[in-house]
Amino acid sequence: MLKITITETPEELRWILQGRLAEPWVTEVKTSWKDARRTREGRRCMVDLTNVTCVGKGGEELLQSMSNEGAQFIASGFYIKDVLEELSLQRGFAEVLL
Repeated sequence: MLKITITETPEELRWILQGRLAEPWVTEVKTSWKDARRTREGRRCMVDLTNVTCVGKGGEELLQSMSNEGAQFIASGFYIKDVLEELSLQRGFAEVLL
């Protein structure tokens, strides 16, 4: 199960993901990401992965694609930090200190 919350401000689009970033939910995130690209209008895109518990192969590919399109990631905890490091997504990585 994956909960997707999208918030918008004049400066930023933020995806807050909670749960498992794996199929079939990767498709939902991918769709919302594509839809948002049309309305991005120069806003920063942040993806909060703080409460992601699992990342499947499709999720890894999605994160890589989002990074290539300028997304920045928020994460805490060893697991998700390790996933981002493995994918070499340190660029644009914002650590959340709890």
